[in-house]
Amino acid sequence: MARVVRVRYERGVLKPLEELDLNEGEELTVVIKGRSFYEVARELQVEAREDVDKLVSEVRGRDKKLYG
Repeated sequence: MARVVRVRYERGVLKPLEELDLNEGEELTVVIKGRSFYEVARELQVEAREDVDKLVSEVRGRDKKLYG
């Protein structure tokens, strides 16, 4: 059974980010793939959108104080 599982590399060990249904000592073949440009860009876009939303809220708050 093939399955895609996200992992984090910490102190020389790959740690799964979700529960695995494996037997102790079971051996697997692992394919290591870094994040693609599109995955990184999508993540940055979300962060940028949150920053823009925050900035717009702050400006609206200032406008209310100035123009009541």
